[in-house]
Amino acid sequence: MRTKELHRDGAVTYAVIFETGDEVTAGLKQVAHEHNLDASHFTAIGAFQEVTLGYFEVDQKEYKHIPVHEQVEVLSMIGDISLDPKGQPQIHAHVVVGRSDGTTRGGHLLEAHVRPTLEVVIVESPAALKRKFDPEVGLALIEV
Repeated sequence: MRTKELHRDGAVTYAVIFETGDEVTAGLKQVAHEHNLDASHFTAIGAFQEVTLGYFEVDQKEYKHIPVHEQVEVLSMIGDISLDPKGQPQIHAHVVVGRSDGTTRGGHLLEAHVRPTLEVVIVESPAALKRKFDPEVGLALIEV
């Protein structure tokens, strides 16, 4: 994984290039930690050799895991970086992937391994975003 600062004018923009085998959520947390990103949003395109998507089941208050064990194109990936209740970077991303037959799968990004590349553009916001656990929902939600 390589990172380059692209622009600094009130908010910083970073390009993060993942390589084959890199795990995406761990890599994004690493970048957030190294650059003190506590309020950012990102977009990405590229490809995964495998991915685990999630669908949040409200009644159970947990994610249903949807594994995709094949090479897929990342058609769209959007998300944000905020701080969890303990002050650590938290990644919240949704992704749509395309299979070789043209069908798609989508959901919350739980885990993904890149092949051959994933190009992520992160834009830092000027104010921190913090999350607070909401027991009724079962998730840590952004406080505004």
